[in-house]
Amino acid sequence: MTSSAPQKPIALAVDDSLIIQQMVQRALDCDFKVVVADNAVEALSVIYHQPIAALLLDITMPGIDGFELCRTVRSVPRFHRLPIMMLTSHRSAADRAEAKSAGASGYMTKPFDASELRQALSRLLARAA
Repeated sequence: MTSSAPQKPIALAVDDSLIIQQMVQRALDCDFKVVVADNAVEALSVIYHQPIAALLLDITMPGIDGFELCRTVRSVPRFHRLPIMMLTSHRSAADRAEAKSAGASGYMTKPFDASELRQALSRLLARAA
């Protein structure tokens, strides 16, 4: 008789910084299977091919920025309730307002505390359930 552990939910971290990708992976590894992408096109491919439970987006990325990616994801009906956390170095109230307007569920600035990120993501997932 084999027993399989429940699969971890998948969190997609979209950031063009390898260091940030690794920090997010370490922070969330105990609760999530963390998949990373360094641009919007790659992120959209992952979103459509894997059952993503949460999306973490940087704002500043080459090509399509995090705001536009957030709007694009939100425009697809099956992703209306997907928790989207902006994880960025942008600290201004204007950026926070634009993130909310784009459809972000949460906003956290870098550098981030790993336990705060886990708690914030848990709250977003609970709200989306």
